[in-house]
Amino acid sequence: MDMTENLRPSGAHSTDQDPTSYPYASPSAYDGTAYNSAAGGYPPPPAYAPATGRRKAKRPVALLAAVAIAAGVIGGGTATLVGQLNGQDSAATGSGGAVNGTTVSQSSKGTVAGVAEAVSPAIVEIGAASSAGKSTGSGVVITEDGEIVTNNHVISGAQQIQVTLSTGKTYTADVVGTDPDKDLALIKLRDASGLKTATLGDSSKVKVGEEVVAIGSPEGLTGTVTSGIVSALDRDVTVAKDDSGSSGQGQGQGQGRQGGGQEWPFEFGGQQFNGDTGEETTTYKALQTDASLNPGNSGGALINMDGEIIGINSAMYAPSSSAAGSGSSAGSVGLGFAIPVNTLKADLDTLRAGNGS
Repeated sequence: MDMTENLRPSGAHSTDQDPTSYPYASPSAYDGTAYNSAAGGYPPPPAYAPATGRRKAKRPVALLAAVAIAAGVIGGGTATLVGQLNGQDSAATGSGGAVNGTTVSQSSKGTVAGVAEAVSPAIVEIGAASSAGKSTGSGVVITEDGEIVTNNHVISGAQQIQVTLSTGKTYTADVVGTDPDKDLALIKLRDASGLKTATLGDSSKVKVGEEVVAIGSPEGLTGTVTSGIVSALDRDVTVAKDDSGSSGQGQGQGQGRQGGGQEWPFEFGGQQFNGDTGEETTTYKALQTDASLNPGNSGGALINMDGEIIGINSAMYAPSSSAAGSGSSAGSVGLGFAIPVNTLKADLDTLRAGNGS
């Protein structure tokens, strides 16, 4: 609004003269000189100038009041809009933020304790019995109705498979599919539902030096948690391929490897560890970790600090403390291997179809 407009009230001192010639129309011209020099100018009544001053004072007040009211309306509308947007955003997050599998709480993210608390319910102990004896391994629950991933060598040749959850509840399981070339197997619990599941991560993003957690059942100690780092990538690990029960050191259909002091044999760097791998072998690219792995960890999970499965633990170097074949081992020396989870994800359809390579 132009504050220099003519402020004379309607009907006051009517004249045909251009109102802009009135000197009192401009505050800067309101003095005696300008007053007398204005051609044909009419002097304002004595009460007019104060009235003009009051009116000028009122207009800014009225303007400010109008601006305040408008700001209040706009502000209120903005607050309502922001609230609506926030509500929509929250609703979208709530409906679309569901993640399959276990997640680590924000307050515990990046800690071993947080990862262990979140993922342990999805890690199980697997007991496999055959004519050769019993063995113990681990597995990872990937569906609520009881699909479990493990190593092929854990269940190869098994006549009966029993699975124990972290809660202590036990189930009988059946083999769905195996892939001896990748040392992977899929089993399924009978009559299971509502199980805690693990989140499968992306092993292509794993870096050397990254912190990891391993969870499994070494020597039958269910839910054992160890931690370390990824110490190398893409290690060529060769393991026994026993889909017919013919390989191994008299281990009888692949059993007894994880119990009685016998470990799953493998080859690495041209050397054999934990015994003879036999005539039929397979080689895969593995993640190397210094997280402590021991007999019984096979088939368990290698987990990043976000609680995502990045590998299935499959082999560990446990040097014998006495002569080979004595059945005694010195435990982990920080050299363990895990099948990358991307290998598992690429193989899941094959395993579910009951086919293997």
